[in-house]
Amino acid sequence: MNRRRTRLACWAAGALLGAAALPTAVSTASEQAPAAPARAAAAAADPAYDVLVFSKTAGFRHDSIPAGIAALRQLGAANNFTVTATEDAAAFTPANLTGYEAVVFLSTTGDVLNAAQQTAFEGYIEAGGGYVGIHAAADTEYDWTWYNGLAGALFKSHPHIQPATVKVEDRAHDATAHLGPTWQRTDEWYDYRTNPRSSAHVLASLDESTYSGGTMGGDHPIAWCKDYRGGRAFYTGGGHTQESFAEPAFRRHLLGGIRWAAEMTEADCRPETGYTTLFGTSGTAGWKQAGPGSFTHANATLTSQGGLGLYWYQAKEYTSYSLKLDWRQSGDDNSGVFVGFPASDDPWSAVNNGYEIQIDATDTPDRTTGAVYGFKSADLAARDAALNPPGEWNTYEIRVEGERLQLFLNGRKINDFTNTDPVRSLQQGHIGLQNHGDGDDVSFRNIRIKELGGATGPREGAITGIGGKCVDVAGGSSADGTQIQLWTCNRSTAQRWTAGTDDTLRALGKCLDVSGAGTADGTKIQLYGCNGTGAQKWSPQPDGTLKNPSSGKCLDASGVSSADGTKLHLWTCHTGANQKWVLPS
Repeated sequence: MNRRRTRLACWAAGALLGAAALPTAVSTASEQAPAAPARAAAAAADPAYDVLVFSKTAGFRHDSIPAGIAALRQLGAANNFTVTATEDAAAFTPANLTGYEAVVFLSTTGDVLNAAQQTAFEGYIEAGGGYVGIHAAADTEYDWTWYNGLAGALFKSHPHIQPATVKVEDRAHDATAHLGPTWQRTDEWYDYRTNPRSSAHVLASLDESTYSGGTMGGDHPIAWCKDYRGGRAFYTGGGHTQESFAEPAFRRHLLGGIRWAAEMTEADCRPETGYTTLFGTSGTAGWKQAGPGSFTHANATLTSQGGLGLYWYQAKEYTSYSLKLDWRQSGDDNSGVFVGFPASDDPWSAVNNGYEIQIDATDTPDRTTGAVYGFKSADLAARDAALNPPGEWNTYEIRVEGERLQLFLNGRKINDFTNTDPVRSLQQGHIGLQNHGDGDDVSFRNIRIKELGGATGPREGAITGIGGKCVDVAGGSSADGTQIQLWTCNRSTAQRWTAGTDDTLRALGKCLDVSGAGTADGTKIQLYGCNGTGAQKWSPQPDGTLKNPSSGKCLDASGVSSADGTKLHLWTCHTGANQKWVLPS
């Protein structure tokens, strides 16, 4: 049983406790399609898994639904997943949903689930399930706030069917990695009631100048992904026409969305705004080769050849920043990303004065993928859980603040390193890509950077935990001793935390505090006047936990619960879901 199936089975068992009776699993059509083309573009065969395709309509019915079901069955036959298709909402029970790694809403319309079925689906996602929404999945369940968040945005209107240019913003996600920087296709192009960019990671958007009737003001997402309440959600606005499901590129787009939702591949699906492109469709201005070898440049992709050399961005030095880039190995290849080095035409200057974030499928722990080369290994368990294999794309975020370097792989933190060598100071320097030598073929795409405004500046925003809930000051009270709890995120001041440079977490002018500087499991976490003691220090760990160094224990949501009002307390660190936290970025 795979990790997701284990989590879902545990959820389903819990949901059944105390229930006198529940409907049995729904038996629906799941016959295999006729012979289909060979597996499309995945690096290696996925383990077998199961997908539920739900196409009930209570409003407009798309005549493309049968073509969509047939296409998904063909994709499943070629890519080792079984498709069960149904329009019976009785399939939405804990016992039945636990059997599926992903649930596809295929052009559903109107209110398609009753209250009990909605609760079952919420539980499925919050236990780690996957959702894929296709086209009119955004024209569904308008009064169900939870679903609105899952889908990312809901339908507003559309012009007539026509060709348009799709701008591919993310070419690392498995749903879009096969595409070029733009994608020409014909469909019915939805406008949405809200823009999902602030809460989802946009994979592709529409160029409204290439068709008539777009009303989203030039920023028009059309496909996106997001981590949602413990699960994964992917949505694409394509798929109105029957012809869509015969397009190889669109079918591969759907396959990538399903694979990601089912946890067969990894991607960074955190919202992303404010980045400046250093290399993409605009070319290589500002870049320079140092030393032997070079990089080829084709299809907005750099690929290393020969070496040992360095392709470095000479146009600017950076001090405090988030650097993101996409990379892919062909096999057991070697490369790296250098940061914090002075300007030089000698590639060894970067080796001797900066730090290399390694890319290498096989080597010692301090010299393999995710390591700060020669200085600190990645958290290998976290790295392995986040890493896509050779042949698939990965995304690094390298976050440098002062002398601290944090590394995220496909959205997961895998390394946290602090420099203590003045010769290698991270507080100013260039960035570069290594071309390691003959036969070491590593490709890079979409290199972008966001300056953070100060080498050691504080970060402000929500802290989220299990179930996507926010760390909250009960009642919004600033009184000393106020309980810290989980609550549905609402952007109030009670949920606005500042991660200070002194390792404190502050809200309402006071600090997150371990009551009485206690060390026992279950010690209350409260708001208290900032006093500089160890009871108010919190250290983010590579595994996502938040440790109080003074006690050696972790911030924990009691009872492994995500219910509103769940109290936060101190507990022995165990890396469970109720001890994983996302801090302001």
